Amino acid sequence: MATALELAAAPHDTFPINGTDYIEFYVGNAKQAAHYYRAAFGFQLVGYRGPETGVRDRASYLLEQGKIRFVLTTAIRADLSPEAKKVAEHVQTHGDGVHDIALWVDDARDAFAKAVERGATPFLEPTVLHDDQGEIVTAAFKIYGETVHSLVERKNYRGLFMPGYVAVAPHYAPPGVGLKYVDHCVGNVELGKMNEWVEFYAHVMGFRNLLTFDDKTISTEYSSLMSKVMANGNDRIKFPINEPARGKKKSQIDEYLDYYQGPGVQHMALATDDIVSTVTSLRDRGVEFLSVPTTYYRDLQQRVGKIDEDVESLSRLGILVDRDPDGYLLQIFTKPVEDRPTVFYEIIQRKGAKSFGAGNFKALFEAIEREQELRGNL
Repeated sequence: MATALELAAAPHDTFPINGTDYIEFYVGNAKQAAHYYRAAFGFQLVGYRGPETGVRDRASYLLEQGKIRFVLTTAIRADLSPEAKKVAEHVQTHGDGVHDIALWVDDARDAFAKAVERGATPFLEPTVLHDDQGEIVTAAFKIYGETVHSLVERKNYRGLFMPGYVAVAPHYAPPGVGLKYVDHCVGNVELGKMNEWVEFYAHVMGFRNLLTFDDKTISTEYSSLMSKVMANGNDRIKFPINEPARGKKKSQIDEYLDYYQGPGVQHMALATDDIVSTVTSLRDRGVEFLSVPTTYYRDLQQRVGKIDEDVESLSRLGILVDRDPDGYLLQIFTKPVEDRPTVFYEIIQRKGAKSFGAGNFKALFEAIEREQELRGNL
């Protein structure tokens, strides 16, 4: 059963976090991946770092939409540096996936020191990057699997993104689809590890357990999972952490762990102010979504009460609705965006709701199981 802790609890963060700074993916071909996110998701290519800018072994593409920044990095010559080798090995093991959920902080040195003092494992000691636009201070520590949190201090930088990147303005610039910011990022960890990472975020970063979902809440006849949502004091950062639960067949978390070959970021929820428009555009551009039976919509308004949206439009697109004491939300999930059944996206619109769609878990889980069965992995 879902239980909500006190949402108005006073912030007790180990260090203040202003928001998600960027999410960096390690990918096999960043040029082509960047084209996909531009054409399908409406991101703008605004920056680049690579051989033409003096980085001989890697290429990185900076994509933006609303407040969302994605960095797509690929290794060009894995033999030229330890950094490029790490990128290549990450892709070899995991396929395309998230390496870094970077956090925007006021003081990267102080935040890093406090995190390490409380038990975080360093990944990058505080480093100052300079150019004629000022300086960025960055540091990083490890989280689950091969994922890290970078800490990014920007107060003395006036440039595009960070030193080393150059601005680009390509001719091909498809319009955005209305994505605004990162609502939350979900991590999948091994059986028995969820509470370890809950404790990590609570002790190292001062986060609180916003919501808990047990295997009775998130289950079907065949499989189930458990999840706890960790959030910082201002609720700008929310990290649900999933682990598999025992069931008759393989759960979506087990499938992810098998194909990703370890724990990692399962999906990112991207917020919009008009989910019908956003999802319509995404579908028209080729993004594929999970589908639910039309019976889901028969008594939708009896279940969730009055909503502003047209139910027929929601049914046509497959958008789910759930209500909590603060309002309601609308959400939909893409199919995996890689050939491996690993990374996918959630598109979410909140109309007051602070929860995560617990009323939709069964319908969503069954939709995922139908896809697993087609892949032969249920």
